[in-house]
Amino acid sequence: MPNKKRVGFIGLGIMGKAMAGNILKAGFPLTVYNRTQSKSAELKADGAKTAVSPEGVAQDSDVIITMVSDSPDVEDVILGPAGVANGVRKGSIVIDMSSISPQVTQNITKALGEKGADMLDAPVSGGSWGAVQGTLSIMVGGDKDIFDHCMPIFQAMGENIIYCGKNGMGQVTKLVNQIIVGGTLAAVCEGLIFGAKAGIDLNPVFEAVGGGAANSWQLQNLGSRVLKRDFDPGFMVKLMHKDLRLISEAGREMQQPLPITNLIHQFYHVLQNDGLGNEGTQAYIKVLEKLSGVEAKG
Repeated sequence: MPNKKRVGFIGLGIMGKAMAGNILKAGFPLTVYNRTQSKSAELKADGAKTAVSPEGVAQDSDVIITMVSDSPDVEDVILGPAGVANGVRKGSIVIDMSSISPQVTQNITKALGEKGADMLDAPVSGGSWGAVQGTLSIMVGGDKDIFDHCMPIFQAMGENIIYCGKNGMGQVTKLVNQIIVGGTLAAVCEGLIFGAKAGIDLNPVFEAVGGGAANSWQLQNLGSRVLKRDFDPGFMVKLMHKDLRLISEAGREMQQPLPITNLIHQFYHVLQNDGLGNEGTQAYIKVLEKLSGVEAKG
């Protein structure tokens, strides 16, 4: 895809702003929109155009990317009164990089298809660090030819870019990712709190288990933050709570038991109710600390 392809980006949150910035750095003409317009200022200063609505982004772009919080948000920015669907034309491509319901993805795909536009669902993993560094893992569902056509745009944002099948399968893959991520982080936190309760120095524990079969991305990146009492978000509690809700809903629809994931979802529900939704997912440890009466710190 030559650089003359115009890209639109909707949703400049903790992930989206960095992703849009990397698209701009890669040389694509970029038009952006965010409900809070001040979040567009830095990208505008770097050369991006701004639009006053998602519809305006679509009118000014060949490929339109959405990166917002939840299924209703995606439906609103794409199918709402001033949505993307009102500005697309035959041959437009919409890439939703949010993490939402696979069924909602399929519904939106159908609605866009009636206007002659194609859609890819391309949720990501890697947190804000991966978004800034352009090293995200991107899981894509949709038409394979459209996926191949958009590869240079994906390469501006990520490194591990995988085609997963028809529309909706990118979202299914992301839910698989979140089941594994949530379970792994829960085990990391449970192990650290066990050590804290036993009274051991957690620094050598971290070094010992990190050199063996218990090592993981979650241990190295989030377990280390727990020990430093650093709860700044790479990925927020409220977003993980949302993803686990999507998994629970999909599990019920498929009649698929998810006993561990559903229990972890309840723990994130506690964090959400305690007002910790904007902290990083490593704040999961705080539920265990409340139950055990000790802190896990290095």
